[in-house]
Amino acid sequence: MSTSAVEPGTRLAERFRLEDRVAESDGATLWKAIDEILARPVAVLTFSPDFPRVHEVVTAARAASRLTDPRLTQVFDAAEDDDHSYVVSEWVTGDTLADLVASGPLDPERAAGLVAEAAEALAHAHEANLHHLCLRPSHLIWTTGNTVKVLGVAVDAALSGLTTDQPALDDAEGLGRLLYAGLTGHWPGDEEDDSLPAAPMDDGHFCTPRQVTAGVPSYLDTVTVRACLPESRRGQPALASPAEVAESLAGVARPMPIPLPYHSSPPSVTSASPSEGPGTDRHTAIPQPRPTMQRPAPVQHGGTVNRVLMTVVVLLVIAAVGVGAWTIGRSLGSPNTPEAQTSPTAGSATPKAAPHAVKPKKAAAFDPPPGDNEENEGAELTLDGKPSTLWKTDTYANAEFGNLKDGVGLMLDMGKSMQISDVVATLSKASGATVELKVGDRPELSSLKTVARAKDASGKITLTPEEAASGQYVLIWFTKLPADSDGYRGTIYEVVVHSPGSA
Repeated sequence: MSTSAVEPGTRLAERFRLEDRVAESDGATLWKAIDEILARPVAVLTFSPDFPRVHEVVTAARAASRLTDPRLTQVFDAAEDDDHSYVVSEWVTGDTLADLVASGPLDPERAAGLVAEAAEALAHAHEANLHHLCLRPSHLIWTTGNTVKVLGVAVDAALSGLTTDQPALDDAEGLGRLLYAGLTGHWPGDEEDDSLPAAPMDDGHFCTPRQVTAGVPSYLDTVTVRACLPESRRGQPALASPAEVAESLAGVARPMPIPLPYHSSPPSVTSASPSEGPGTDRHTAIPQPRPTMQRPAPVQHGGTVNRVLMTVVVLLVIAAVGVGAWTIGRSLGSPNTPEAQTSPTAGSATPKAAPHAVKPKKAAAFDPPPGDNEENEGAELTLDGKPSTLWKTDTYANAEFGNLKDGVGLMLDMGKSMQISDVVATLSKASGATVELKVGDRPELSSLKTVARAKDASGKITLTPEEAASGQYVLIWFTKLPADSDGYRGTIYEVVVHSPGSA
């Protein structure tokens, strides 16, 4: 498909309608399009007939589509043939890092939090052997949904024809540059970035963040230097991968929505204006008025009411004393009456041990035959305590796994047999899932007993066994999938297992 043949209104794959040409460079064109089936905006890349790297870009996009971290751009579709080569990904709305520092450097902790999220996301990409290689301020987005998004993993490098023998080190350096930009509002790269001014230099080397901006904490200065300023390290080891950058920033506070002032009445809606970054929009948030809390007026009691209440209390005390005296006298007058035998009652029964959270030793996808056991990516993320990370099944054509299998699940190895009080799982918000809880001492479907079931499940659910259940293995088993963006698939963000103690 030639560039001239691709115009606004063109439909690809009989569902993606191109609307606005966002950017064009070296034979690749970025469009804002509409997915007519799901009625949502998407970003679409198309290519001119003479674009030399179509195969590499489509291959990279297909690989990136399997990434599960929600902080990375999701790829929905990618096709390559003589007439219709394209890549479809999510349309991200928000502010780029360049937008955020346009009026000056960010608060240091906020800058560190943004980059920490990006570093964790890229560390997950590197685990799948996918890299970025060309991180710029336009690739780091603070979305209108108040989340971090990293654009262009694998795809942008393929578009530019970038390769390297040290991808981990290059992406760690890119993250360091993003942190530098957030702390100073300048770009410390040998290549120019049109969105930010170049970082100041001293004796031929880039100044450190603390030399550029007052108030930068020394530890963030050190992280930046170790990541991207080799001339200033003074013997300190380099941060050689996104995982090492993430670890060095693990203690920083994660970014929260920027507070907006409240108004007596909501302002008028501001229309969106497109930003310069690929696949992004900027939107103005509309602050809502803060609700007013009213304290109820105190109830006034008259003196007559108080006197009546006092009389009732006195009479009750006199009656209680009389009953007590009669009971004691009866006991003293009957010395031959055997002592009452105490028996347990509902009020004196020994309380059961309160359930407590027990962290599984391991989490893995469970996809027995006729499954191919290839849905394991991200299973351990369900145990990391971070609600933004997730495990998900493959995408299927219908809710019944494309009629290919009976189910797919997440298997938890508790390390030893124990009693299971309940399992709390956080699913996607899409309704329609049917989930079973199975427990047993062998990691085989035939050896696991179904102890709880939830239909039309979504969000946070609690699976509580109908009767006592014990075992070493706990399986969260999808038998029906909810609809997702491009098909049907199951998603689990977090799992917490509660037990009253070992079995």
